Amino acid sequence: MPRHLLFITNTRIGDAVLSTGILDALLRDDPALSVTVATGPLPAQLFEATPRLERIIALTKRPRGGHWVDLWKMVAGTRWHRVVDLRRSLMPWMVWARHRHSVGGDSRHAENGQPKHRVVLNAEAIGRGACPPAPVLWTRPKDEAAADSLLAGVSGAAAGAPVLAVAPTANWRGKEWPADRWVALLDRLTGTDGPLADAPVAVLAGPSEQEAVAPVLAAVPEDRRIDLTRGAHLLTIAALLRRCRLFIGNDSGLMHIAASSGAPTVGLFGPTDERRYGPWGAGNSVVRTPEDFEHWRRIMVAPGFDSRTTPSLMTSLTVDAVAAEAERLLEGDRLPVA
Repeated sequence: MPRHLLFITNTRIGDAVLSTGILDALLRDDPALSVTVATGPLPAQLFEATPRLERIIALTKRPRGGHWVDLWKMVAGTRWHRVVDLRRSLMPWMVWARHRHSVGGDSRHAENGQPKHRVVLNAEAIGRGACPPAPVLWTRPKDEAAADSLLAGVSGAAAGAPVLAVAPTANWRGKEWPADRWVALLDRLTGTDGPLADAPVAVLAGPSEQEAVAPVLAAVPEDRRIDLTRGAHLLTIAALLRRCRLFIGNDSGLMHIAASSGAPTVGLFGPTDERRYGPWGAGNSVVRTPEDFEHWRRIMVAPGFDSRTTPSLMTSLTVDAVAAEAERLLEGDRLPVA
C-alpha cells in the first residue's frame, strides 16, 4: 500500500535544488513512498521528473500567510506517512502525519562557530546531518532530447567539443560580477590560446535579465553560442549542463543546478556566504572577492543600504583569479556525468 510524503520545500530555485538530496534519500529508503511537493512557482519545474511523484503544489505567497491556508486546504484530507517541512511552518502539526520533520532554527552554526551549509541543515531535519545526501535533479527523456537539440545546432558541440557554460546574472545586482569581466573571461578561456579554444559557450539567464546579459551574449560568436536566456525549461537546462565541461556563475539558482547536474562548477561570491551556499560536491569550487563575507555583511546592515539600488559588490574580483580557478578545474580529471 503506498505511503504518502508531503515535502514542503523552498520558493527560491537555489534553495529548492539544495533540498533535493534529502528527498532523494527518503524515496530511496522507502520504495512504497509517493511524494507531493509543495514549493514556489519558480522552482516547481525542477520536481516534474521526481520519482513516484503524486502532485506538485506551486504556492504563491499571499498576505498574512494566506498561502499556508491554501496549502492546508489541499493537504489536510490526506493521512501522511511523513511530512518534511523546510520552511519552518506549523504545517507538520496541522495535518495527520505519522512522522514529522522540520528544519531547525537554532542550529545554523557548527560547534566550531562556522556556519553550516544549507545541505547540512536540510539533512539534519531527517537525521542525516553526519552524512548529508547530495542534491540531485531528475530529468526525463524529453529533457535530454531538448538538450541534445540545443547542442546539435552549435559548431563543434554536437561532435563532442567541450562546452563552457556561464551564468552572468543573479537575483540582485550586488551579487553580479560586471559584464565586462565576463567578456574578458570568455576571451581568456575560449580565445585562440585559451584552454577551451573556440569552444561552444552556453549563456544562461532568466527572460527578465536579457538586458543585463546582452554584452556577454554578444561576445560569443553566433555559431558557437547557446542562448539559454529566453525561458528554457529548468530540466532542459539541467540536462544541458550535465553535458558541459565547465560552469562558471555568480551565486544563483543556476549555479546550484549546474553543481547538482554534475558539471564542474566555479561559483563567484562576494556579498553572500559560500560557507552556507557554495556549490555542493567534490570537484566544485568557489572564488570570492578579496573581502570576506563579514566585510560585506557590515556594509549590508549599515543604515541606507538598499539591495535594490546597490551597484555590483563584486568589482574587486579579478579576471585573473577566476580564470586561474577555471583552469585548475579544467586540468583535473573530473568529467561531466554522461
